[in-house]
Amino acid sequence: MKLTKYYLPTLREAPSEAEVVSHQFMVRSGMIRKLASGIYSWLPLGLRVLRKVENIVREEMNRAGAQEVFLPAVQPAELWQESGRWEDYGKELLRFKNRHEREFCIGPTHEEVIVDLVRGELRSWRQLPVNLYQIQTKFRDEIRPRFGVMRAREFGMKDAYSFDADENGAEKSYQEMYVAYSRIFSRCGLKFKAVEATTGPIGGKYSHEFMVLAETGEDVIVVCPKCGYSANTEKAEIKITDEPEKEIEKPLEKVLTPEQKTVEEVCGFLKVRTQKLVKTLIYITNKGPVAVMVRGDREANPNKLQSLLNAEWLGMASPEQIEKFTGGPLGFSGPVGLRIPIYVDQEVALIKNFVTGANEKDYHYLNTNLGKNFQATKIADLRMAVSTDLCGKCGTQLNFIRGIEVGHIFKLGEKYSKPMRATFLDQEGKEKAFVMGCYGIGTGRTVASAIEQNHDAEGIIWPMSIAPFQVYVLPVNYNDEKVRETAFKLEAELEKAGLEVLLDDRDESPGVKFKDADLIGIPLRIVIGDKTLAKDSVEFKLRTEKEKNLVPLKNAVLQAKEAINRALEQISQTTEIAEKSALKEIS
Repeated sequence: MKLTKYYLPTLREAPSEAEVVSHQFMVRSGMIRKLASGIYSWLPLGLRVLRKVENIVREEMNRAGAQEVFLPAVQPAELWQESGRWEDYGKELLRFKNRHEREFCIGPTHEEVIVDLVRGELRSWRQLPVNLYQIQTKFRDEIRPRFGVMRAREFGMKDAYSFDADENGAEKSYQEMYVAYSRIFSRCGLKFKAVEATTGPIGGKYSHEFMVLAETGEDVIVVCPKCGYSANTEKAEIKITDEPEKEIEKPLEKVLTPEQKTVEEVCGFLKVRTQKLVKTLIYITNKGPVAVMVRGDREANPNKLQSLLNAEWLGMASPEQIEKFTGGPLGFSGPVGLRIPIYVDQEVALIKNFVTGANEKDYHYLNTNLGKNFQATKIADLRMAVSTDLCGKCGTQLNFIRGIEVGHIFKLGEKYSKPMRATFLDQEGKEKAFVMGCYGIGTGRTVASAIEQNHDAEGIIWPMSIAPFQVYVLPVNYNDEKVRETAFKLEAELEKAGLEVLLDDRDESPGVKFKDADLIGIPLRIVIGDKTLAKDSVEFKLRTEKEKNLVPLKNAVLQAKEAINRALEQISQTTEIAEKSALKEIS
Protein backbone atom coordinates (compact mmCIF):
# COMPACT_ATOMS: atom_id res chain seq x y z
CA MET A 1 0.00 0.00 0.00
CA LYS A 2 1.40 3.37 -1.07
CA LEU A 3 0.94 6.15 1.46
CA THR A 4 -0.01 8.72 -1.20
CA LYS A 5 -3.03 6.56 -2.00
CA TYR A 6 -3.90 5.90 1.63
CA TYR A 7 -6.20 8.16 3.66
CA LEU A 8 -3.88 8.84 6.59
CA PRO A 9 -4.13 12.44 7.88
CA THR A 10 -1.48 12.64 10.63
CA LEU A 11 -1.16 15.62 12.98
CA ARG A 12 1.85 17.15 14.70
CA GLU A 13 -0.20 18.16 17.75
CA ALA A 14 -3.03 16.43 19.60
CA PRO A 15 -6.31 18.27 20.36
CA SER A 16 -6.42 19.91 23.77
CA GLU A 17 -9.27 17.65 24.91
CA ALA A 18 -7.14 14.52 24.46
CA GLU A 19 -6.15 13.77 28.07
CA VAL A 20 -4.69 10.28 27.76
CA VAL A 21 -1.93 8.87 25.56
CA SER A 22 -4.16 6.58 23.51
CA HIS A 23 -6.55 9.41 22.63
CA GLN A 24 -3.66 11.68 21.66
CA PHE A 25 -1.89 9.14 19.47
CA MET A 26 -5.08 7.78 17.88
CA VAL A 27 -5.99 11.28 16.71
CA ARG A 28 -2.45 12.26 15.72
CA SER A 29 -1.78 9.04 13.80
CA GLY A 30 -4.98 9.38 11.78
CA MET A 31 -6.81 6.44 13.37
CA ILE A 32 -9.94 8.27 14.54
CA ARG A 33 -11.73 11.61 14.24
CA LYS A 34 -14.36 13.03 16.58
CA LEU A 35 -17.87 13.51 15.20
CA ALA A 36 -19.62 14.51 18.44
CA SER A 37 -18.98 14.14 22.16
CA GLY A 38 -18.10 10.49 22.74
CA ILE A 39 -18.74 9.55 19.10
CA TYR A 40 -15.84 8.80 16.72
CA SER A 41 -15.25 7.87 13.10
CA TRP A 42 -12.67 5.15 12.48
CA LEU A 43 -10.30 5.94 9.62
CA PRO A 44 -8.55 3.28 7.48
CA LEU A 45 -5.47 2.88 9.73
CA GLY A 46 -7.53 2.59 12.91
CA LEU A 47 -10.03 0.27 11.28
CA ARG A 48 -7.26 -2.13 10.22
CA VAL A 49 -6.22 -2.50 13.86
CA LEU A 50 -9.83 -2.79 15.03
CA ARG A 51 -10.55 -5.52 12.48
CA LYS A 52 -7.46 -7.46 13.58
CA VAL A 53 -8.66 -7.38 17.18
CA GLU A 54 -12.14 -8.45 16.06
CA ASN A 55 -10.70 -11.33 14.01
CA ILE A 56 -8.74 -12.61 17.02
CA VAL A 57 -11.90 -12.36 19.13
CA ARG A 58 -13.92 -14.17 16.48
CA GLU A 59 -11.37 -16.98 16.08
CA GLU A 60 -11.14 -17.61 19.82
CA MET A 61 -14.90 -17.46 20.37
CA ASN A 62 -15.40 -19.97 17.55
CA ARG A 63 -12.60 -22.11 18.99
CA ALA A 64 -14.49 -22.18 22.32
CA GLY A 65 -17.65 -23.41 20.59
CA ALA A 66 -19.61 -20.14 20.50
CA GLN A 67 -21.68 -19.28 17.41
CA GLU A 68 -21.86 -15.83 15.82
CA VAL A 69 -25.13 -13.94 15.36
CA PHE A 70 -25.95 -10.31 14.60
CA LEU A 71 -28.71 -8.65 16.61
CA PRO A 72 -30.61 -5.40 16.03
CA ALA A 73 -29.26 -2.23 17.63
CA VAL A 74 -32.80 -0.85 18.07
CA GLN A 75 -34.68 -2.66 20.82
CA PRO A 76 -38.38 -2.39 21.83
CA ALA A 77 -39.16 -1.10 25.30
CA GLU A 78 -41.39 -4.10 26.01
CA LEU A 79 -38.39 -6.42 26.31
CA TRP A 80 -36.67 -4.13 28.82
CA GLN A 81 -39.90 -3.80 30.76
CA GLU A 82 -40.11 -7.60 30.97
CA SER A 83 -36.65 -7.80 32.54
CA GLY A 84 -37.33 -4.82 34.82
CA ARG A 85 -34.46 -2.73 33.43
CA TRP A 86 -36.43 -0.11 31.50
CA GLU A 87 -36.58 2.13 34.58
CA ASP A 88 -33.60 0.73 36.50
CA TYR A 89 -30.93 1.25 33.83
CA GLY A 90 -31.04 5.03 34.13
CA LYS A 91 -30.27 7.87 31.75
CA GLU A 92 -27.46 6.01 29.98
CA LEU A 93 -30.22 4.16 28.09
CA LEU A 94 -31.01 6.23 24.98
CA ARG A 95 -34.80 6.02 24.64
CA PHE A 96 -36.92 7.27 21.75
CA LYS A 97 -40.34 6.86 20.13
CA ASN A 98 -41.10 5.93 16.54
CA ARG A 99 -43.82 7.52 14.38
CA HIS A 100 -46.40 5.26 16.01
CA GLU A 101 -45.42 6.49 19.49
CA ARG A 102 -43.96 3.09 20.41
CA GLU A 103 -40.96 3.27 22.75
CA PHE A 104 -37.56 1.91 21.77
CA CYS A 105 -33.95 2.20 22.86
CA ILE A 106 -30.53 1.94 21.24
CA GLY A 107 -28.95 -1.17 22.73
CA PRO A 108 -26.24 -0.63 25.34
CA THR A 109 -26.19 -4.42 25.76
CA HIS A 110 -28.32 -7.28 24.43
CA GLU A 111 -29.43 -9.59 27.28
CA GLU A 112 -33.13 -8.97 26.62
CA VAL A 113 -32.82 -9.39 22.86
CA ILE A 114 -30.87 -12.65 23.07
CA VAL A 115 -33.33 -14.12 25.58
CA ASP A 116 -36.21 -13.19 23.28
CA LEU A 117 -34.35 -14.83 20.39
CA VAL A 118 -33.92 -18.23 22.05
CA ARG A 119 -37.11 -18.57 24.10
CA GLY A 120 -39.47 -20.73 22.14
CA GLU A 121 -36.58 -22.03 19.99
CA LEU A 122 -34.52 -23.85 22.62
CA ARG A 123 -37.12 -26.14 24.14
CA SER A 124 -35.21 -29.20 25.34
CA TRP A 125 -32.21 -29.90 27.55
CA ARG A 126 -30.83 -31.87 24.60
CA GLN A 127 -30.25 -28.58 22.74
CA LEU A 128 -28.06 -27.18 25.52
CA PRO A 129 -25.55 -25.73 26.11
CA VAL A 130 -25.65 -22.89 23.56
CA ASN A 131 -23.36 -19.85 23.44
CA LEU A 132 -24.22 -17.08 20.97
CA TYR A 133 -22.09 -13.99 20.34
CA GLN A 134 -21.94 -10.92 18.15
CA ILE A 135 -19.55 -8.07 17.36
CA GLN A 136 -21.62 -4.94 17.13
CA THR A 137 -21.97 -1.24 17.93
CA LYS A 138 -23.48 -0.24 21.29
CA PHE A 139 -24.63 3.11 22.64
CA ARG A 140 -24.56 4.27 26.25
CA ASP A 141 -25.33 7.92 26.90
CA GLU A 142 -22.42 8.51 29.29
CA ILE A 143 -22.82 11.67 31.35
CA ARG A 144 -19.16 12.53 30.76
CA PRO A 145 -17.53 10.66 27.88
CA ARG A 146 -13.75 11.00 27.99
CA PHE A 147 -10.43 9.46 26.99
CA GLY A 148 -11.41 9.08 23.31
CA VAL A 149 -12.70 5.59 22.46
CA MET A 150 -11.77 4.43 25.97
CA ARG A 151 -15.04 5.77 27.41
CA ALA A 152 -17.19 6.73 24.45
CA ARG A 153 -20.95 6.91 23.99
CA GLU A 154 -20.89 4.81 20.84
CA PHE A 155 -18.48 1.89 20.89
CA GLY A 156 -17.74 -1.52 19.45
CA MET A 157 -18.31 -4.57 21.60
CA LYS A 158 -18.23 -8.33 21.43
CA ASP A 159 -21.03 -9.65 23.60
CA ALA A 160 -21.78 -13.34 24.14
CA TYR A 161 -24.55 -15.11 26.02
CA SER A 162 -24.53 -18.71 27.22
CA PHE A 163 -27.59 -20.84 28.01
CA ASP A 164 -27.24 -23.93 30.21
CA ALA A 165 -29.54 -26.41 31.87
CA ASP A 166 -28.07 -26.11 35.37
CA GLU A 167 -25.43 -24.45 37.54
CA ASN A 168 -22.78 -27.04 36.71
CA GLY A 169 -23.22 -26.41 33.01
CA ALA A 170 -23.17 -22.65 33.53
CA GLU A 171 -19.95 -22.94 35.51
CA LYS A 172 -18.35 -24.89 32.66
CA SER A 173 -19.43 -22.24 30.14
CA TYR A 174 -18.02 -19.52 32.40
CA GLN A 175 -14.70 -21.34 32.66
CA GLU A 176 -14.52 -21.79 28.89
CA MET A 177 -14.99 -18.05 28.39
CA TYR A 178 -12.39 -17.26 31.08
CA VAL A 179 -9.86 -19.32 29.13
CA ALA A 180 -10.97 -17.88 25.77
CA TYR A 181 -10.54 -14.32 27.09
CA SER A 182 -7.07 -15.15 28.36
CA ARG A 183 -6.15 -16.39 24.89
CA ILE A 184 -7.71 -13.35 23.18
CA PHE A 185 -5.78 -10.75 25.15
CA SER A 186 -2.56 -12.74 24.95
CA ARG A 187 -2.91 -13.01 21.18
CA CYS A 188 -3.38 -9.24 21.08
CA GLY A 189 0.07 -8.97 22.66
CA LEU A 190 -1.21 -7.49 25.92
CA LYS A 191 -0.14 -7.92 29.53
CA PHE A 192 -3.35 -8.36 31.52
CA LYS A 193 -4.83 -9.65 34.76
CA ALA A 194 -8.21 -11.27 35.43
CA VAL A 195 -9.66 -9.92 38.69
CA GLU A 196 -12.78 -10.54 40.74
CA ALA A 197 -15.31 -7.78 40.18
CA THR A 198 -18.78 -6.54 40.99
CA THR A 199 -21.61 -7.15 38.52
CA GLY A 200 -22.94 -3.57 38.21
CA PRO A 201 -26.11 -2.90 36.16
CA ILE A 202 -25.73 -6.20 34.25
CA GLY A 203 -26.42 -8.07 37.48
CA GLY A 204 -25.79 -11.71 38.26
CA LYS A 205 -23.99 -13.77 40.87
CA TYR A 206 -20.32 -13.00 40.26
CA SER A 207 -17.95 -11.78 37.60
CA HIS A 208 -14.35 -11.23 36.52
CA GLU A 209 -12.87 -8.20 34.82
CA PHE A 210 -9.96 -8.56 32.42
CA MET A 211 -7.63 -5.63 33.00
CA VAL A 212 -4.81 -4.52 30.72
CA LEU A 213 -1.98 -3.44 33.02
CA ALA A 214 -0.93 0.15 32.36
CA GLU A 215 0.37 2.96 34.56
CA THR A 216 -2.14 5.30 32.91
CA GLY A 217 -5.09 3.01 33.67
CA GLU A 218 -8.16 4.64 35.24
CA ASP A 219 -8.91 1.58 37.40
CA VAL A 220 -7.01 0.38 40.47
CA ILE A 221 -6.72 -3.34 41.14
CA VAL A 222 -5.28 -5.22 44.09
CA VAL A 223 -3.06 -8.26 43.71
CA CYS A 224 -1.71 -10.52 46.43
CA PRO A 225 1.95 -11.28 45.70
CA LYS A 226 1.75 -14.54 47.67
CA CYS A 227 -1.48 -16.39 46.84
CA GLY A 228 -2.29 -14.57 43.58
CA TYR A 229 -5.71 -13.30 44.71
CA SER A 230 -6.73 -10.30 42.63
CA ALA A 231 -9.78 -8.04 42.52
CA ASN A 232 -10.78 -4.51 41.71
CA THR A 233 -11.00 -2.11 44.65
CA GLU A 234 -14.81 -2.39 44.64
CA LYS A 235 -14.59 -6.12 45.30
CA ALA A 236 -11.28 -6.65 47.17
CA GLU A 237 -11.63 -8.67 50.38
CA ILE A 238 -9.71 -7.32 53.37
CA LYS A 239 -8.32 -9.23 56.32
CA ILE A 240 -8.12 -7.48 59.70
CA THR A 241 -5.44 -8.64 62.15
CA ASP A 242 -5.70 -5.79 64.69
CA GLU A 243 -6.81 -6.68 68.20
CA PRO A 244 -9.81 -4.98 69.83
CA GLU A 245 -8.87 -1.85 71.75
CA LYS A 246 -8.32 -2.43 75.50
CA GLU A 247 -9.83 0.86 76.67
CA ILE A 248 -12.45 0.83 79.40
CA GLU A 249 -15.81 1.82 77.99
CA LYS A 250 -16.77 5.31 79.14
CA PRO A 251 -20.23 6.82 79.60
CA LEU A 252 -21.86 8.20 76.45
CA GLU A 253 -21.49 11.98 76.33
CA LYS A 254 -23.42 14.36 74.07
CA VAL A 255 -21.39 17.41 73.01
CA LEU A 256 -22.09 20.58 71.05
CA THR A 257 -20.36 20.73 67.63
CA PRO A 258 -21.83 23.86 66.00
CA GLU A 259 -21.71 23.75 62.17
CA GLN A 260 -19.10 20.95 62.29
CA LYS A 261 -20.26 18.44 59.66
CA THR A 262 -17.29 16.90 57.87
CA VAL A 263 -14.87 14.38 59.38
CA GLU A 264 -12.06 16.91 59.31
CA GLU A 265 -14.17 19.64 60.90
CA VAL A 266 -15.47 17.45 63.73
CA CYS A 267 -12.08 15.88 64.47
CA GLY A 268 -10.40 19.27 64.50
CA PHE A 269 -13.05 20.74 66.77
CA LEU A 270 -13.02 17.82 69.22
CA LYS A 271 -9.26 17.24 68.89
CA VAL A 272 -9.58 13.52 68.11
CA ARG A 273 -7.93 11.37 65.44
CA THR A 274 -9.97 10.51 62.35
CA GLN A 275 -9.57 6.83 63.33
CA LYS A 276 -11.65 7.60 66.44
CA LEU A 277 -14.56 9.06 64.52
CA VAL A 278 -17.05 6.70 62.90
CA LYS A 279 -19.20 7.83 59.99
CA THR A 280 -22.81 6.66 59.77
CA LEU A 281 -23.99 6.65 56.17
CA ILE A 282 -27.62 6.14 55.17
CA TYR A 283 -28.43 4.15 52.03
CA ILE A 284 -31.77 3.52 50.33
CA THR A 285 -32.19 0.02 48.87
CA ASN A 286 -34.98 -2.04 47.33
CA LYS A 287 -35.15 -3.72 50.76
CA GLY A 288 -35.54 -0.45 52.66
CA PRO A 289 -33.18 2.07 54.29
CA VAL A 290 -30.00 0.88 56.02
CA ALA A 291 -27.12 2.49 57.88
CA VAL A 292 -23.45 1.68 57.29
CA MET A 293 -20.69 2.54 59.74
CA VAL A 294 -17.03 2.96 58.74
CA ARG A 295 -14.05 4.69 60.30
CA GLY A 296 -13.65 8.39 59.56
CA ASP A 297 -10.51 7.81 57.52
CA ARG A 298 -12.12 5.06 55.40
CA GLU A 299 -14.50 5.00 52.46
CA ALA A 300 -17.60 2.82 52.52
CA ASN A 301 -17.95 0.27 49.72
CA PRO A 302 -21.53 0.25 48.41
CA ASN A 303 -20.84 -2.80 46.25
CA LYS A 304 -19.91 -4.92 49.26
CA LEU A 305 -23.02 -3.67 51.03
CA GLN A 306 -25.23 -4.51 48.05
CA SER A 307 -23.73 -8.00 47.90
CA LEU A 308 -24.20 -8.51 51.64
CA LEU A 309 -27.85 -7.45 51.43
CA ASN A 310 -28.41 -9.32 48.16
CA ALA A 311 -30.10 -6.11 47.06
CA GLU A 312 -31.15 -5.36 43.50
CA TRP A 313 -30.14 -1.72 43.87
CA LEU A 314 -29.02 0.85 46.41
CA GLY A 315 -28.06 4.50 46.52
CA MET A 316 -27.13 7.21 48.99
CA ALA A 317 -30.06 8.76 50.83
CA SER A 318 -31.00 12.36 50.06
CA PRO A 319 -30.76 15.02 52.80
CA GLU A 320 -34.55 14.84 53.19
CA GLN A 321 -34.46 11.05 53.55
CA ILE A 322 -31.60 11.25 56.06
CA GLU A 323 -33.63 13.63 58.24
CA LYS A 324 -36.67 11.36 57.94
CA PHE A 325 -34.83 8.22 59.09
CA THR A 326 -32.42 9.72 61.66
CA GLY A 327 -34.28 12.76 62.95
CA GLY A 328 -31.25 14.95 62.26
CA PRO A 329 -29.73 16.73 59.24
CA LEU A 330 -26.95 15.59 56.94
CA GLY A 331 -23.58 15.56 58.71
CA PHE A 332 -24.90 14.56 62.13
CA SER A 333 -26.05 10.96 61.62
CA GLY A 334 -25.20 8.32 64.22
CA PRO A 335 -26.26 4.84 65.38
CA VAL A 336 -27.64 5.66 68.83
CA GLY A 337 -31.41 5.42 68.77
CA LEU A 338 -31.49 4.62 65.06
CA ARG A 339 -34.47 2.47 64.05
CA ILE A 340 -33.18 1.07 60.77
CA PRO A 341 -30.76 -1.86 60.23
CA ILE A 342 -27.15 -0.95 61.08
CA TYR A 343 -24.28 -2.66 59.23
CA VAL A 344 -20.89 -2.16 60.85
CA ASP A 345 -17.53 -2.47 59.13
CA GLN A 346 -15.23 -5.01 60.80
CA GLU A 347 -12.71 -2.31 61.77
CA VAL A 348 -15.32 -0.31 63.68
CA ALA A 349 -16.07 -3.36 65.84
CA LEU A 350 -12.50 -3.11 67.24
CA ILE A 351 -12.80 0.51 68.44
CA LYS A 352 -13.83 1.69 71.88
CA ASN A 353 -15.17 5.12 72.84
CA PHE A 354 -15.52 6.53 69.36
CA VAL A 355 -17.22 9.70 68.13
CA THR A 356 -20.50 9.54 66.18
CA GLY A 357 -23.24 11.90 65.13
CA ALA A 358 -26.10 12.39 67.59
CA ASN A 359 -28.91 12.58 64.99
CA GLU A 360 -29.44 16.19 66.02
CA LYS A 361 -28.20 19.41 64.44
CA ASP A 362 -24.86 20.60 65.88
CA TYR A 363 -24.41 17.63 68.23
CA HIS A 364 -22.16 14.56 68.34
CA TYR A 365 -21.62 11.77 70.86
CA LEU A 366 -18.33 10.99 72.56
CA ASN A 367 -17.59 7.50 73.89
CA THR A 368 -19.96 5.57 71.62
CA ASN A 369 -19.57 1.80 71.97
CA LEU A 370 -20.94 -1.07 69.92
CA GLY A 371 -23.00 -3.46 72.02
CA LYS A 372 -23.49 -0.93 74.80
CA ASN A 373 -25.04 2.08 73.05
CA PHE A 374 -26.34 0.38 69.92
CA GLN A 375 -26.52 -3.05 68.30
CA ALA A 376 -25.21 -4.09 64.91
CA THR A 377 -27.46 -5.92 62.48
CA LYS A 378 -24.27 -7.45 61.10
CA ILE A 379 -20.50 -6.89 61.22
CA ALA A 380 -18.74 -7.37 57.87
CA ASP A 381 -16.04 -6.10 55.50
CA LEU A 382 -17.79 -2.99 54.15
CA ARG A 383 -15.07 -0.57 53.08
CA MET A 384 -12.81 0.17 50.15
CA ALA A 385 -9.34 -1.37 50.24
CA VAL A 386 -6.29 0.85 50.82
CA SER A 387 -2.58 0.31 50.20
CA THR A 388 -1.81 -0.91 53.73
CA ASP A 389 -4.47 -3.62 53.71
CA LEU A 390 -3.89 -7.35 53.92
CA CYS A 391 -5.16 -10.02 51.52
CA GLY A 392 -8.52 -11.42 52.62
CA LYS A 393 -7.37 -14.91 51.58
CA CYS A 394 -3.88 -15.30 53.06
CA GLY A 395 -3.12 -12.13 55.08
CA THR A 396 -0.21 -10.88 52.92
CA GLN A 397 0.00 -7.14 52.23
CA LEU A 398 -1.72 -6.33 48.95
CA ASN A 399 -0.09 -4.67 45.95
CA PHE A 400 -2.02 -1.94 44.16
CA ILE A 401 -1.57 -1.58 40.39
CA ARG A 402 -3.39 0.32 37.67
CA GLY A 403 -5.28 -1.22 34.81
CA ILE A 404 -7.83 -0.70 32.05
CA GLU A 405 -10.90 -2.89 31.85
CA VAL A 406 -11.18 -4.47 28.39
CA GLY A 407 -13.36 -7.48 29.12
CA HIS A 408 -15.95 -8.57 31.68
CA ILE A 409 -17.58 -11.97 32.18
CA PHE A 410 -20.68 -12.54 34.31
CA LYS A 411 -22.51 -15.53 35.72
CA LEU A 412 -26.10 -14.32 35.44
CA GLY A 413 -28.04 -17.31 36.70
CA GLU A 414 -31.77 -16.81 36.08
CA LYS A 415 -31.73 -12.99 36.33
CA TYR A 416 -33.10 -12.54 32.80
CA SER A 417 -34.49 -15.95 31.87
CA LYS A 418 -36.89 -16.15 34.83
CA PRO A 419 -38.71 -12.78 34.50
CA MET A 420 -38.79 -13.16 30.70
CA ARG A 421 -40.16 -16.72 30.98
CA ALA A 422 -37.37 -18.28 28.90
CA THR A 423 -37.68 -21.95 29.77
CA PHE A 424 -36.92 -25.45 28.52
CA LEU A 425 -37.94 -28.99 29.47
CA ASP A 426 -35.38 -30.86 31.58
CA GLN A 427 -34.69 -34.62 31.51
CA GLU A 428 -37.73 -35.24 33.71
CA GLY A 429 -40.00 -33.19 31.46
CA LYS A 430 -40.20 -30.30 33.94
CA GLU A 431 -40.10 -26.69 32.81
CA LYS A 432 -37.01 -24.81 34.02
CA ALA A 433 -35.48 -21.39 33.37
CA PHE A 434 -32.16 -21.24 31.55
CA VAL A 435 -29.05 -20.62 33.64
CA MET A 436 -27.23 -17.86 31.79
CA GLY A 437 -23.85 -16.20 31.51
CA CYS A 438 -22.80 -13.12 29.55
CA TYR A 439 -19.37 -12.11 28.32
CA GLY A 440 -18.27 -8.73 26.91
CA ILE A 441 -15.14 -7.32 25.26
CA GLY A 442 -14.72 -3.68 24.27
CA THR A 443 -13.02 -4.02 20.89
CA GLY A 444 -12.21 -0.34 20.42
CA ARG A 445 -11.23 -0.11 24.06
CA THR A 446 -8.82 -3.01 23.52
CA VAL A 447 -7.15 -1.06 20.70
CA ALA A 448 -6.78 2.00 22.93
CA SER A 449 -5.49 -0.12 25.81
CA ALA A 450 -2.81 -1.61 23.57
CA ILE A 451 -1.56 1.93 22.93
CA GLU A 452 -1.65 2.83 26.63
CA GLN A 453 0.53 -0.19 27.33
CA ASN A 454 2.80 0.08 24.29
CA HIS A 455 4.11 3.53 23.44
CA ASP A 456 6.98 5.94 23.94
CA ALA A 457 7.30 9.72 23.64
CA GLU A 458 7.35 9.51 19.83
CA GLY A 459 4.29 7.37 19.25
CA ILE A 460 2.69 3.95 19.23
CA ILE A 461 4.57 0.63 19.48
CA TRP A 462 2.14 -1.95 18.08
CA PRO A 463 2.28 -5.62 19.07
CA MET A 464 2.91 -7.52 15.84
CA SER A 465 -0.40 -9.39 15.96
CA ILE A 466 -2.60 -6.28 15.78
CA ALA A 467 -0.33 -3.80 13.96
CA PRO A 468 -2.08 -2.08 11.03
CA PHE A 469 0.87 -3.02 8.80
CA GLN A 470 3.90 -5.17 9.57
CA VAL A 471 6.51 -3.29 7.52
CA TYR A 472 7.03 0.43 6.88
CA VAL A 473 9.23 1.01 3.81
CA LEU A 474 10.80 4.45 4.00
CA PRO A 475 12.74 5.76 0.97
CA VAL A 476 14.77 8.72 2.24
CA ASN A 477 14.88 10.59 -1.08
CA TYR A 478 11.91 9.50 -3.12
CA ASN A 479 12.90 11.71 -6.07
CA ASP A 480 16.08 9.68 -6.57
CA GLU A 481 15.21 7.17 -9.31
CA LYS A 482 17.32 4.33 -7.91
CA VAL A 483 15.91 4.81 -4.40
CA ARG A 484 12.36 4.98 -5.77
CA GLU A 485 12.69 1.90 -7.99
CA THR A 486 14.29 -0.09 -5.19
CA ALA A 487 11.45 0.89 -2.87
CA PHE A 488 8.82 -0.17 -5.44
CA LYS A 489 10.53 -3.49 -6.01
CA LEU A 490 11.00 -4.21 -2.31
CA GLU A 491 7.35 -3.36 -1.59
CA ALA A 492 6.21 -5.80 -4.27
CA GLU A 493 8.51 -8.58 -3.04
CA LEU A 494 7.47 -8.14 0.59
CA GLU A 495 3.77 -8.25 -0.34
CA LYS A 496 4.36 -11.31 -2.55
CA ALA A 497 5.91 -12.97 0.51
CA GLY A 498 2.63 -12.40 2.35
CA LEU A 499 3.67 -9.39 4.44
CA GLU A 500 1.59 -6.27 5.06
CA VAL A 501 3.50 -3.25 3.77
CA LEU A 502 3.03 0.52 3.85
CA LEU A 503 5.34 2.39 1.45
CA ASP A 504 5.94 6.05 2.31
CA ASP A 505 6.10 7.40 -1.26
CA ARG A 506 5.40 10.99 -0.24
CA ASP A 507 7.59 13.85 -1.44
CA GLU A 508 8.37 14.87 2.13
CA SER A 509 11.55 15.52 4.07
CA PRO A 510 13.22 12.56 5.81
CA GLY A 511 12.42 14.18 9.17
CA VAL A 512 8.67 14.19 8.49
CA LYS A 513 8.77 10.59 7.31
CA PHE A 514 10.74 9.35 10.31
CA LYS A 515 8.42 11.16 12.73
CA ASP A 516 5.33 9.67 11.11
CA ALA A 517 6.91 6.21 11.10
CA ASP A 518 7.45 6.41 14.87
CA LEU A 519 4.01 7.95 15.45
CA ILE A 520 2.16 5.25 13.51
CA GLY A 521 4.19 2.55 15.24
CA ILE A 522 4.48 -0.14 12.54
CA PRO A 523 6.74 -2.88 14.00
CA LEU A 524 9.48 -3.05 11.31
CA ARG A 525 10.88 -0.02 9.50
CA ILE A 526 13.04 -0.54 6.42
CA VAL A 527 14.94 2.56 5.26
CA ILE A 528 16.28 2.89 1.71
CA GLY A 529 18.70 5.68 0.86
CA ASP A 530 21.78 6.59 -1.19
CA LYS A 531 24.11 5.54 1.59
CA THR A 532 22.49 2.15 2.17
CA LEU A 533 22.25 1.36 -1.54
CA ALA A 534 25.92 2.23 -1.96
CA LYS A 535 26.50 -0.85 0.19
CA ASP A 536 23.73 -2.87 -1.54
CA SER A 537 21.90 -2.79 1.78
CA VAL A 538 18.85 -1.40 3.54
CA GLU A 539 18.46 -0.31 7.16
CA PHE A 540 16.29 -2.43 9.48
CA LYS A 541 14.88 -1.03 12.72
CA LEU A 542 12.31 -2.70 14.98
CA ARG A 543 9.98 -0.20 16.67
CA THR A 544 10.62 -1.97 19.98
CA GLU A 545 14.39 -1.44 19.76
CA LYS A 546 16.78 1.49 19.42
CA GLU A 547 19.42 -0.30 17.34
CA LYS A 548 19.52 -0.09 13.56
CA ASN A 549 21.03 -2.83 11.42
CA LEU A 550 22.24 -2.90 7.85
CA VAL A 551 20.81 -5.87 5.96
CA PRO A 552 21.91 -6.93 2.46
CA LEU A 553 19.20 -5.93 0.01
CA LYS A 554 19.05 -9.45 -1.40
CA ASN A 555 18.23 -10.80 2.11
CA ALA A 556 15.75 -8.08 3.08
CA VAL A 557 12.56 -10.06 2.37
CA LEU A 558 13.80 -13.19 4.10
CA GLN A 559 15.00 -11.33 7.19
CA ALA A 560 11.78 -9.29 7.34
CA LYS A 561 9.75 -12.51 7.35
CA GLU A 562 11.98 -14.00 10.03
CA ALA A 563 11.67 -10.92 12.26
CA ILE A 564 7.88 -10.88 11.92
CA ASN A 565 7.54 -14.62 12.48
CA ARG A 566 9.73 -14.42 15.59
CA ALA A 567 7.46 -11.76 17.05
CA LEU A 568 4.32 -13.73 16.20
CA GLU A 569 5.80 -16.95 17.57
CA GLN A 570 6.64 -15.22 20.84
CA ILE A 571 3.02 -14.07 21.13
CA SER A 572 1.87 -17.60 20.33
CA GLN A 573 4.04 -19.04 23.10
CA THR A 574 2.77 -16.44 25.56
CA THR A 575 -0.79 -17.37 24.59
CA GLU A 576 -0.22 -21.04 25.38
CA ILE A 577 1.24 -20.09 28.77
CA ALA A 578 -1.73 -17.82 29.44
CA GLU A 579 -4.16 -20.62 28.61
CA LYS A 580 -2.50 -23.01 31.05
CA SER A 581 -2.47 -20.32 33.73
CA ALA A 582 -6.16 -19.55 33.12
CA LEU A 583 -7.12 -23.21 33.44
CA LYS A 584 -5.33 -23.33 36.78
CA GLU A 585 -6.86 -20.07 38.04
CA ILE A 586 -10.44 -20.96 37.18
CA SER A 587 -10.41 -24.61 38.24
